[in-house]
Amino acid sequence: MLFKNATIYTMEQDPFVGDFKIDKGVFTQIGKDLTAGVGEDVQDLNGLYVFPGLVESHCHLGMEETAIRFEGDDVNEITDPITPNMRGIDGCNPMDETVELALKGGVTTVAAGPGSANVLGGTFFAYKTVGNCIDEMTIENPIAMKAAFGENPKRCYKDKKIDTRMQISALLRETLAKTKEYMEKKEAGKEVAYDQKLEAMIPVIKREIPLKCHAHRADDILTVIRIAKEYDIKVTLDHVTDARCIIPQIKESGFPCICGPALTHKSKFELANMSFETPNELYKAGILFSIITDSPVVPQQYLSLSAALAAKAGLPEYEAIKAITINPAKILGLDNRLGSIKEGKDADFVICTKNILDTTNEIRAVYVDGKKAV
Repeated sequence: MLFKNATIYTMEQDPFVGDFKIDKGVFTQIGKDLTAGVGEDVQDLNGLYVFPGLVESHCHLGMEETAIRFEGDDVNEITDPITPNMRGIDGCNPMDETVELALKGGVTTVAAGPGSANVLGGTFFAYKTVGNCIDEMTIENPIAMKAAFGENPKRCYKDKKIDTRMQISALLRETLAKTKEYMEKKEAGKEVAYDQKLEAMIPVIKREIPLKCHAHRADDILTVIRIAKEYDIKVTLDHVTDARCIIPQIKESGFPCICGPALTHKSKFELANMSFETPNELYKAGILFSIITDSPVVPQQYLSLSAALAAKAGLPEYEAIKAITINPAKILGLDNRLGSIKEGKDADFVICTKNILDTTNEIRAVYVDGKKAV
């Protein structure tokens, strides 16, 4: 299929008016004055804009369901602060209406998983927002292991197993150390009793997946960096509400930031410094970052609005679009197939009447894997 005369934001080069082709679910050609093959379907997008399908690198889409239709919440297993053996895919209902609304908002891929009640909550996975079977929609599982620092684990386990930040760190360190010992014994051929929790943590120790670290306050962000260095593991810094006051330390760490949500009330103490200005500070420092809704904290369909508000607060417009397309794809390790319009990548794209950050924009169509989904 050939699409002609659109203003194309490939996120690989400056926007231009041109054409692109898709076939068998991928982009096959991008350029100007492309010629249709014999019998090839041609769509004229004159006056319209095309963007890559939006990507969110941290949410709980399909896991905290709309109470009107379903019985509620499958996002936090608040029975034990250490539950790395939980798998987000087992708690996701793709037929919840929030998934359809995300797709209609141009969000074609999300990384979803457990919430932040537990020190270790379980695995995140990445899925496309089209379909009714989560196994068929999933494109990477696991993609990260969820960890949480600060107020949430303290609140959920107050007077039970956690009273302080020190205990959060101690429980995480204990699990990392036990996993390393367990793994080394297995690799040495020694007999070890099967441990489901430690098995789930082996990919973290092997640096195959990152520890996805919920951290708002500056001291919690620095604790994540400290523990990551101690155990030589990969991490992402998720939420980073206080990032602006420790930019040099984050920059030095080399870890990417997943920023937000900011389109909410300051609903807890850790959000005192919440601001749409944070993304611009990360950009100016040269730190890889993405913008998120943390759906359902903010409805997923407002991902582009969140990026627009960051642009209003100083982030260059093009960088704001990158923060919801190619940047999250890079952070998730999926930029080989998502986040930009490039030959060989998945044909996920959004056709708009205006810039996707314009609040008066209308989404005319959403394509996923080369098929019209909206």
